[in-house]
Amino acid sequence: MGSAVRDHQQQLHPCDSLLLELNVIWDEVGEPDTVRDKTLLELEQECLDVYRRKVDQANRCRAQLRQSIAEAEAEVAGICSAIGEPPVHVRQSNQKLHGLREELNAIIPYLEEMRTKKVERWNQFVHVLEEIKKISSEIRPSDFVPFKTPVDQSDLSLRKFEELTKELESLQKEKRERLKQVMDHLNTLHSLCEVLGIDFKQTVHEVHPSLDEAEGSKNLSNTTIERLALAVDRLREIKIQRMQKLQDFASTMLELWNLMDTPIEEQQMFQNVTCNIAASEHEITEPNTLSIDFLSYVEAEVLRLEQLKGSKMKDLVLKKKSELEEHRRRAHLIGEEGYSDEFNIE
Repeated sequence: MGSAVRDHQQQLHPCDSLLLELNVIWDEVGEPDTVRDKTLLELEQECLDVYRRKVDQANRCRAQLRQSIAEAEAEVAGICSAIGEPPVHVRQSNQKLHGLREELNAIIPYLEEMRTKKVERWNQFVHVLEEIKKISSEIRPSDFVPFKTPVDQSDLSLRKFEELTKELESLQKEKRERLKQVMDHLNTLHSLCEVLGIDFKQTVHEVHPSLDEAEGSKNLSNTTIERLALAVDRLREIKIQRMQKLQDFASTMLELWNLMDTPIEEQQMFQNVTCNIAASEHEITEPNTLSIDFLSYVEAEVLRLEQLKGSKMKDLVLKKKSELEEHRRRAHLIGEEGYSDEFNIE
């Protein structure tokens, strides 16, 4: 092949150059025109197929880019609508974009930013909703129906968040008031149980198991508060009954001590009893002052004093009888019949 032909081939399109080279080879080989035409048609068809595949591929790429941009814009618009922010149109705000790829690359960072905002806002909603759920289960368990965190995230606006926050604040206020009621009742119950010698933990456990737990939430329902109030009234009534019994014992003790001239040292052993002889219900606060064991101990002492009184009275009567008989002898009245029997009966 001459240099002129080679120069001409270099100036042609690669495909034309190859076709020219193929014709030269066919000329040397002596390929028939029919074979040449058939081969050229096959080459043309193969070229068309390649171009068609490339065009189809380019079309799919363009469609995919358009779809990605549309989906991204729709998601951005949806997030903006959900969180209550005005949407931003990337194409309108940036006129220097060239082509779909640049447009997609421009919208992706903004989409990620909006997704982050939505997640943060949703986490705030979840926190408030969980608090509402927790407090509702504590203060209104009978009316409370357990619910799952709602999956509808179409309204995450600040207005909706403020509504939930106000609902939470209202529940928190109600919880504080109920908790104060419960703690007041528990403090009163603790004082009553101490004075009466009753197991406080067992008493509140019978009202509701959550009340005797040091940690964890307490049941603050109306039923629990009512049962606590009933328990306070019941123990206060028991306290008044036992207080009256203790004061009766104290009065009897003082009478017997005075009657038998009981030494001060012996009286001081029961000073914690007699000091409450005129006390009112709220003035008796010492632990176990009205316990069953202590009342039994005081009652046993009163019985002992009464038995001692009976014994001393018998000794006194016998002593007075002897003295009277001595006076009668001196007065010469010993012979009077029936006197001894009458004296014994008296």
